[in-house]
Amino acid sequence: MNNLYIDPGTGSMLFAILIGVFGALGFIIRNAIVKIKFALSRGKGKQENNEKIPFVIFSDDKRYWKTFDPVCRQFDKRGIDVVYMTESPDDPALDNPYPHIHGEFIGEGNKGFFRLNFLNANIVLATTPGLDVYQWKRSKDVDYYVHIAHAPNDITLYHMFGLDYYDAVLLSGDYQVEQVRKLEKLRDLQPKELTVVGLPYMDDMSERLNSEFIQYNCVQTVLLAPSWGESAILSRFGSTIIRELLNTGYNIIVRPHPQSVVSEKEMLYKLMEEFPDSERIQWNFDNDNYNVLKNSDILISDFSGVLFEFSLVYDKPVIFTRPDTDWAQYDQWWLDDELWTFKVLPTLGEELTADSLNNLREIIDNCINNPKYARSRQIARDETWAHYGRGAELAVDYLVNKYNELAKKED
Repeated sequence: MNNLYIDPGTGSMLFAILIGVFGALGFIIRNAIVKIKFALSRGKGKQENNEKIPFVIFSDDKRYWKTFDPVCRQFDKRGIDVVYMTESPDDPALDNPYPHIHGEFIGEGNKGFFRLNFLNANIVLATTPGLDVYQWKRSKDVDYYVHIAHAPNDITLYHMFGLDYYDAVLLSGDYQVEQVRKLEKLRDLQPKELTVVGLPYMDDMSERLNSEFIQYNCVQTVLLAPSWGESAILSRFGSTIIRELLNTGYNIIVRPHPQSVVSEKEMLYKLMEEFPDSERIQWNFDNDNYNVLKNSDILISDFSGVLFEFSLVYDKPVIFTRPDTDWAQYDQWWLDDELWTFKVLPTLGEELTADSLNNLREIIDNCINNPKYARSRQIARDETWAHYGRGAELAVDYLVNKYNELAKKED
């Protein structure tokens, strides 16, 4: 029997129709209940209200807790209550240590989005792109949607229309402001509020790193942490790159992207079976990447934002690959400008190609020992990591000021 397949566009349309049907039914039922209660109480009873939540943070995956943790801490420090809605049942946010941050599991996938689509809140903060594009629709009872960047690179690397229907975006650098404004002009969109706040989670990583004693490895450790998909390192080079890394004589850590475990399970398990954990190689799947980044001397990745975390926070060199990507599905397709990511990466480390794989040891040694890469890191920090150490403070300042502004309009 053939499996029934529905393409994403059709699935999204059907889901939107279902939301409309269930929403209408829900409204009719709630309205009927209110009328019955009113009649039974002869008009003396108090009508029940679905109270508006001032601040909601939404996360579609537990790995984004590191993005929101410093923001939550700042809210808690100010004594401001926040409802943290997550689609991960094992999200650290559900067991967070902050009295004013109330974690709530809202269900996975469409179940979670269904809850969000009828949310009643003043402000929703999220790092999930695609609002009002696919399953996640704007709720008529939410006043303001704010996106916060979760990586220190191009804001145009989201899939098409990733930020179009947010009201505001909190960015890490001025070049991202220019990218958003160009997209808005090309698409004839109403300008969003854009505020550069920096990178709260990288501020956190940097503070944590500066407070700890760093123990240097006797043997160099190379971290291979690719993205996922056809253009990512494991898909392109497979077992070849791992074998070449082992030939360097260095210790190797392989940290696959979390989505690889879901979408590339067969490929990943074959590689793990061919290269099992040993004294020379380890596979890492920790939710928090702090320790694995701290304990590595150099990072090899492709187009993942972890390249900038490693280089700019930990002050270490990187090796990168250029993806063979069809940009037609990304916001970047609309712009003629070269990606900031691939203008800056060559100043932070060396490019790895299929032809240079057999010279991997030489490339690694050059990146570690060449002082020019260290000098370039500060330039990149200045461009993509504004307001160093103040990201969470500025983000919450913006959100609280926006809440007060909205409240004045309602009065």
